[in-house]
Amino acid sequence: MTSSSAALSALAPYGWDDAWADAFTPYQAEGLLPGRVIRVDRGQCDVVTPGGVLRADTAFVTPHDPLRVVCTGDWVAVEPGGSPRYVRAYLPRRTSFVRSTSSKRSEGQILAANVDHAVIAVSLAVELDLGRVERFLALAWESGAQPVVVLTKADLVPDPVTLAHLVQDVETSAPGVPVLTVSALHGDGLDTVVALVGSGTSVLLGQSGAGKSTLANALVGEDVMDVRAARDVDGKGRHTTTTRNLLALPSGGVLIDTPGLRGVGLFDAGGGVEQVFAEIRELAERCRFHDCSHESEPGCAVRTAVEDGELPVRRLESYRKLMRENQWIVAKTDARLRSEIKKDWKRRGAQGRAAMEAKRGRWS
Repeated sequence: MTSSSAALSALAPYGWDDAWADAFTPYQAEGLLPGRVIRVDRGQCDVVTPGGVLRADTAFVTPHDPLRVVCTGDWVAVEPGGSPRYVRAYLPRRTSFVRSTSSKRSEGQILAANVDHAVIAVSLAVELDLGRVERFLALAWESGAQPVVVLTKADLVPDPVTLAHLVQDVETSAPGVPVLTVSALHGDGLDTVVALVGSGTSVLLGQSGAGKSTLANALVGEDVMDVRAARDVDGKGRHTTTTRNLLALPSGGVLIDTPGLRGVGLFDAGGGVEQVFAEIRELAERCRFHDCSHESEPGCAVRTAVEDGELPVRRLESYRKLMRENQWIVAKTDARLRSEIKKDWKRRGAQGRAAMEAKRGRWS
């Protein structure tokens, strides 16, 4: 068996295919090993290779750009020996899931690479936060992965009518996205999730307490992730997963479990936001002005849809909020866009003052 066929056989359960083998060809000539990163922590990573799992240092490929660091899900070229052993390069990513950090420098943080499905876990044990669901969806669409929303702990909503209303609320906020209900504790709905993640790579996302680790254990078929109860006072969980772990599933496919995300900042995700609010994008095509901001312009089809009850006002407000946030993040690194935003703010301010003066004139 050739080295390439051995790699294909050993790494196939982790997603290795002919395209990855072709991309690895230059590194094979250097005697390096192919592998997939299954865990990263403190500048080192665990890499599954044809010969087993190796521990390697990522310092050789850690640049100043935080989006180019080695992350869970990367396919890498790793040294066959040495102490320390180094990852020499990672293969070009097909997709990457990125969020904004809390840094004032507007940096992005890559959470997972080469993902086909973004599974967003949302707990039914607490009140639905549709705005947060939309935020996760925007990042998922922007990554290039297909999002799916999994409503966990469905056993806590025994009334089928109430459950149906909750599902409908999420479906309205997630056009074009499958919305599934699951009780990992009782196994209800798991078959559908297993079928969905049974090929390719899926990343499991959500807040602490959303039931991600319980769902991951159910999909793997054993207790590979620690599980703790959510707090009774607010239903929030504690961080049981502290690193991003890539797990091979017995039914096929691989799953990347992630720590609970408290902050889900957008990072250059304008396209993802437009995808989440597809109905607003379609309505905007009927606006009188092509650059309509849907604020006060005449002939705005979006505001008309709100007035007619066709579009929920919450959706429009959420859309505006995410677009403003994303625009500001991009503007931090784009001086021209910053200038345009300031001009737009001044223009809107002048319009508002003019409107107030007109009202005062009518009152006097």
